[in-house]
Amino acid sequence: MKGVLLAASISLLISLFGTPLFIKFLVKRGYGQFIRDDGPTSHHTKRGTPTMGGAVILAATLGAYFLAHLLTFNPPTASGLLVLFLMAGLGFVGFLDDFIKITKQRSLGLRSKQKLLGQALVGVTFAGLALQFPNEQYRTPASLLVSFVRDTNISLALGGSTVVGVILFVIFANVMIAGASNGVNLTDGLDGLATGVSTMVFGAYVLISIWTFNQNCQTNPGIKCYEVRDSHDLALVAAAGMGACFGFLWWNATPAKIFMGDTGSLALGGALAGLAITTHTELLLIILGGMFVLETLSVVAQVASFKTTGKRVLRMAPLHHHFEMVGWNEVTVVVRFWIIAGLFVAFGLGVFYAEWVVGSQ
Repeated sequence: MKGVLLAASISLLISLFGTPLFIKFLVKRGYGQFIRDDGPTSHHTKRGTPTMGGAVILAATLGAYFLAHLLTFNPPTASGLLVLFLMAGLGFVGFLDDFIKITKQRSLGLRSKQKLLGQALVGVTFAGLALQFPNEQYRTPASLLVSFVRDTNISLALGGSTVVGVILFVIFANVMIAGASNGVNLTDGLDGLATGVSTMVFGAYVLISIWTFNQNCQTNPGIKCYEVRDSHDLALVAAAGMGACFGFLWWNATPAKIFMGDTGSLALGGALAGLAITTHTELLLIILGGMFVLETLSVVAQVASFKTTGKRVLRMAPLHHHFEMVGWNEVTVVVRFWIIAGLFVAFGLGVFYAEWVVGSQ
């Protein structure tokens, strides 16, 4: 628990005090956000606001993780390092996208195929490594079993074939990673929205990881124990991410002094997907990150409706822009979406705990 508290505190301080320094660095070089002309006209005043703030979130998370381990004299674990690798890898893809937008002063950075290829390369590497590094109990960071709040009896190794299972797992993991990272990316359209929602989901994974550590089959065997490797270190990663987002939110809240950009949104989505996979709660992420799911579905519905009927179901997608177009103030949209996100997180944690209570009777 000491390491978890240290990670949260250190990342909060790095993000809180490091962000204004990064803002000054970006302003000196003229690295400002390009605003699309097809977005809400009220956003045109944000043109030139420093972006790529996700680099601070990433640096704070990584710095806090390794400092917490250094101060507690505990070595990093395979699970924690893999989640951070996924976060940093996707953050680098996002950085390339942001850097091209800034230097070329255009709304298009990496082409969609290039971005998806970069995400896939990082995702495949993560998925392949997550099935390696067994510990003394032969547990690997990820599992071939499909998971909701824990591993189920449904295996991806169809017909008992491990090769098929590995292939299906890599595909499944990459769908999750792409969905989570792009979901955060779509949500990142209003000041503080994606940062606030990410903070809540990271907080949920702190609680989940601590709970699975206390009820781990290695130390507390029983009917409903959890077959999760490195739970305590995953709590530390989640705490570092939560603290980094919290500190960044101070500067990202309306009116934002800096945007996280794709550097931050892809990194945060990757970290959340990595935590879901390594805590064996893949499908639970759909509930915990329900706000991200709604934003993504709004875009899917908008595109599908326009292509099939020529009509739009929303005034503008993603969903937060629709409510802006109907007259909601930006702050109103953000706060109400935070409330909805909090309800999703609370419901997801309730489902997680209820499964253990009912199952332990």
